[in-house]
Amino acid sequence: MDRFVRAWVDGWVVSRGAAPPVARPWGWTIDVGTGTRHATRHVLGATNDAVTESAVRTVAGAVTGAGVWLKAFADPSVVGPWLGPGWWIDPEPGSLMTAPLTAVPPGSAPAGYRTRTWSRGGVIRTMIAAPDGSLAARGQIAPTGATAVVDQIETSPHHRRRGLGALVMRTLQHAAAGQGARTGVLGATPQGRALYESLGWRVESSLTSAEFTGDARA
Repeated sequence: MDRFVRAWVDGWVVSRGAAPPVARPWGWTIDVGTGTRHATRHVLGATNDAVTESAVRTVAGAVTGAGVWLKAFADPSVVGPWLGPGWWIDPEPGSLMTAPLTAVPPGSAPAGYRTRTWSRGGVIRTMIAAPDGSLAARGQIAPTGATAVVDQIETSPHHRRRGLGALVMRTLQHAAAGQGARTGVLGATPQGRALYESLGWRVESSLTSAEFTGDARA
């Protein structure tokens, strides 16, 4: 199993409050239970060329319930043909990314904005409030020993291009480093990848996200 995938799984379940991952020969099964669209997810433990057709077909072929997701750390053009009918594939492939974490002070918010950071249930959260008190940006990170998983980074549309996303990331990284984490891991969307790369994060592999809908036309 790839060590960064394992770190991502461990931190993601803490961040989302999901059930502990169950080890499988090909990776892990996570019971999420956040609604009919996300009951369970299967995460393959390999990356890039180590992701095999047999593993994908084994996992995908055993799924019969809607709201089950599969995460495979390879490009959708490779994984897609192995899934079979009934699977919807996110057309925008993500990325598994990592970065060293350092305790460098994150800096201050722009004039009029306010930053608040707190920890609860093993998850560090930070938010930036706009001058009118509305949410401008937010994110969270889950340290699990030497690694920490960044999750749910968001900047409100009216407050973009002001460095708030970068400030959230630096704040979370600084806080996790202060708790002993040395490596950050995250699953990036195509939109977020540019921000993370500008902050020194690097891509380890592509990420395919697929949901079983039961619709043979998916």
